[in-house]
Amino acid sequence: MMKLTRIQDHAIHALTAGIVGAETFDRVFAGIRFDEIEGTMLYAFARNEDVASDIEDGYSPLIAALASRVLGKQVDVVVVMPKVLQ
Repeated sequence: MMKLTRIQDHAIHALTAGIVGAETFDRVFAGIRFDEIEGTMLYAFARNEDVASDIEDGYSPLIAALASRVLGKQVDVVVVMPKVLQ
């Protein structure tokens, strides 16, 4: 398991915001933290269960592609959990 650096986390944020736009990013991704990678799975924490589900259902392929680019390794699955389970 590899913990992401703050720079890697912010880089994924920036690339995501650039694609989905500021309004969507602020509404959907506010407070998300891309935390660690294990194998090809990226783990992230969102502000609540509904947001975690929305991000996982609607943006996982996008996040996986962007994270692969930032991390320099293949990311196939994005698991987003609410912060309360952290």
